[in-house]
Amino acid sequence: MAEKELKSIITHLQSLKPNTLSTAPSLLSRAKLSLLKLDALIPSPKTSPAHLELAQTVLELGAFTSIHLRDTDSFTRYYQYLQPFYSLQTGSKHGRGKKGGNREKATGLYLLLLLSGGDYAGFHTVLEGLEGSGEESEFIAYPVRLEQALMEGSYDRVWGETKGERVPSEEFGVFSEVLINTIRSEIASCSERAYPSLPISNAKNLLFLDSEGAVVQFAQSRGWVAKDGRIWFPEQEAENAAAERDVVSASGAVIENTLGYARKLETIV
Repeated sequence: MAEKELKSIITHLQSLKPNTLSTAPSLLSRAKLSLLKLDALIPSPKTSPAHLELAQTVLELGAFTSIHLRDTDSFTRYYQYLQPFYSLQTGSKHGRGKKGGNREKATGLYLLLLLSGGDYAGFHTVLEGLEGSGEESEFIAYPVRLEQALMEGSYDRVWGETKGERVPSEEFGVFSEVLINTIRSEIASCSERAYPSLPISNAKNLLFLDSEGAVVQFAQSRGWVAKDGRIWFPEQEAENAAAERDVVSASGAVIENTLGYARKLETIV
């Protein structure tokens, strides 16, 4: 009974459209309860191949659905749940070891998530754990290329890799967007410290934004000021205003001292 129900839930999950994805978490909860009844949620050598396959399918659907829902914590949990299944299947006839299979896809997505969070140590730990398995897969090669470009400081290459046909799948596009936002934030922070202002047209290229309108929106989100065709950084603007006040104050003091000196001279004469 539990197996029949589980297969029905899987079919339902696989048929979900973007506008019905919000129902996925409840379906996945039901699927995991069915797996518990089948004693297949945690794999073991005694778990039947059919149940292993069903369990892995559910967990992979959970991982990929979490990405579409922009729930990175949920994706991470499903990825961790999948590890004993992948370990158990290594070298087994029941495994899905084909090139570009879901194992490589899930691992590549996890690598990209680590990269977007700046966890380079975790990235290399996972990569080293592959031990040559799946490294030729485009799902693994994609985050590796991005990491190499980031290490070289070649943000143009990163930007190019995250566009169009170079992205292996729709799910990778979600994490690629997160990575670009992280890079954009880093560039913005450096720009605030390095310049008092920037022309909007230059900021568009520097921040990898598609239009000047997008630059203005981004500027507003960071509390920058957009005026006269430029982006002004508040900290620098405040420092410049303070410097101007100091100059005015110093000038006033000089003028006052000069007038006082002149009056003393008149008294002496």
